[in-house]
Amino acid sequence: MSPRRSILLCGATGLVGGECLRLLAADPAFGRVVILTRRPLPKELLEGVDGSRVEAHVVDFDDLPAHAELFRVHQVVCALGTTIKKAGSKERFRQVDQGIPLAVARQGVEEGAHHYLLVSAIGADPESRIFYSRVKGQLEEDLSNLPFRSLTLVRPSLLLGERSEFRLGEEIMKRIGFLVPSTYKPVEARDVAAALLLAARDDAPGRRTIESREIPALAEAYFAATAPWPP
Repeated sequence: MSPRRSILLCGATGLVGGECLRLLAADPAFGRVVILTRRPLPKELLEGVDGSRVEAHVVDFDDLPAHAELFRVHQVVCALGTTIKKAGSKERFRQVDQGIPLAVARQGVEEGAHHYLLVSAIGADPESRIFYSRVKGQLEEDLSNLPFRSLTLVRPSLLLGERSEFRLGEEIMKRIGFLVPSTYKPVEARDVAAALLLAARDDAPGRRTIESREIPALAEAYFAATAPWPP
């Protein structure tokens, strides 16, 4: 992989996105890392980050064409996402989890990006009776219709990691996760980020779907490939 490969990341303030930022900032395979956020990144996320390789930009996600030059990269990673509770309504949830990621993808295509990598969710299905899963599946379907050379969809189960807010479901799963079938076992956010970046490094053409049960092994392969520097 060329050391000058450029990559854009949306969602760096989230659990998986923050892990993507940490890994990208240390991964020598990426020569330029562009971070897009609605608000300035917390200082702790930028501690020790090489400013010559990583650039953070505050943008208006409702007017991405105004920031078109930032999308002139090889690859785009989208780790944007929320919950219906946090969004406040199903309509707003759909906008954050489908509308904005699709707009980011379209802008990437417009500016020549060839690989789009999405943090989706286990059970994503455009025909699902579950609203959350249906929205995720519809986004995957929309992305499949765009002319990317490569499309990577990562479908994690429940995410584990250090969040700023308390989530009862995650605390419970930390304790009983060993009882859950492998298909639905919770996964570490850092492993999701590592599996995603392994796909970015491989940069294989075509559509690839990474299911949750595959994530731990792929993360292990990523860290093995990038040894001895992983943070």
